[in-house]
Amino acid sequence: MAKNINLDNALEETSNEQSSLKTLTEDWWAVILGLSIVILAYIFYLSGSSISWIAVSPAKWSTFSQFTGQFAKNGVKYIALLGVLLVLFTFVTSRIGQKPKHFIPAFTFVFVVSAIIYALGSWDQASKYTLEPPLVALALGLLISNIAKLPRWFDAGFRVEFYIKLGIILLGATLPFTLILWAGPVAILQASIVSLATFLTIFFVGRKLGLDRRLAAVLGAGGAVCGVSASIAIAGSVRAKKEHPPVAISLVVIYAIIMIFLLPLVCRLLHLPAGVGGAWIGTSEFADAAGLAAAQSYGGLTADPHLGISGTPEQAIASYTLIKVIGRDIWIGIWAFALALISVTYWERTETTSKVQVAQIWWRFPKFVIGFLVASILTSLIIKGNTLAEYNTVVKPALIAPITALRTWAFTFSFFSIGLTTRFRELASAGSKPVIAFTAGVIVNVVLGYILSVLVFGDYWAAIVTH
Repeated sequence: MAKNINLDNALEETSNEQSSLKTLTEDWWAVILGLSIVILAYIFYLSGSSISWIAVSPAKWSTFSQFTGQFAKNGVKYIALLGVLLVLFTFVTSRIGQKPKHFIPAFTFVFVVSAIIYALGSWDQASKYTLEPPLVALALGLLISNIAKLPRWFDAGFRVEFYIKLGIILLGATLPFTLILWAGPVAILQASIVSLATFLTIFFVGRKLGLDRRLAAVLGAGGAVCGVSASIAIAGSVRAKKEHPPVAISLVVIYAIIMIFLLPLVCRLLHLPAGVGGAWIGTSEFADAAGLAAAQSYGGLTADPHLGISGTPEQAIASYTLIKVIGRDIWIGIWAFALALISVTYWERTETTSKVQVAQIWWRFPKFVIGFLVASILTSLIIKGNTLAEYNTVVKPALIAPITALRTWAFTFSFFSIGLTTRFRELASAGSKPVIAFTAGVIVNVVLGYILSVLVFGDYWAAIVTH
């Protein structure tokens, strides 16, 4: 699994950032690129135009001829979008260690398949058969990864973390900052309770089973915060063994995938409002990409009046994002600093050269959260003074809709890539003890997440607004 998610590169990036701020990490490149896209969209909007000419997205269709007709009609736009993304992404990935000769063909493959998946999700019967783009992308990626054999160098194009960070920043542009100010404190409180409870459960169960405390810490952070990023960050903070992060990441990915299908299903059986379901998913999921897939899938069910799911798709995504990005992801820096302090003070007493670096919390802080907040603030400034009618008829189609389309592209790339980089057979080498410890945390995570999202703060999330 370490090879699949570029673990060595990620750990190297962490080391580079700590030794020299001149080296930009994947986080910072996602922020720079995401905000550049948002600012460009604003410039076009303020000039009376739009970036919709490049932010192509499939329209609804009902017959196969309409499906193929869309690609024939907008073929030039799709090719132009691929060309622009190739230039931007190749530049960024080359700066973080990927070879263009590997990334270009790999990403082209990801783009072409994602375009088909995106169009398939626009079928007017897609929600009836649960063919939401995130789930289809993930399922297809898993099928290819575990049955077929792609060249190992293709992994250069499966940049799960980069795509999801970029998508989240673009998501910030579709969520006014006033919404974050209103619901953010609730999200932070709820997420903090769950983060603490889940981490402590996994850590102490793991220690009780005899796991190395560093492995227990990496497992705990992977379950309590945001999976892959947290596992990598905490591994660097506590000087974990090289084999520890892949174990945690494998478990995070497996449970994240299970929850993609399980949580929306249970939410549907309980007829939870979209905002409430999104909050529960945000509290209980383990990876940003997987959680967004689940939230988007559940939010899509609101389009079918026969299901009786109240709310809108954007409510599910908004509540999920507030819990996961604003609430849980900020704990990466907190856990990294706290565990680095504990590791140096208690776990490494014999290493007299070890020192606690106060700047650790900043080095480990997920920079894409900054991009998310800045994009949200910019949107709030742009739409300030507009009425709801003006927002829906002018702002949304000219500004928000194109950014939303690009956001969907980024998320689809991420969902497809996470499937392509997940190989179930590699989990067997981890043994049963890490699985038991992590599973204990999963149970606490889901149960406590339900209590807080539905019973305690249900009214907040059911009434959440997205404009």
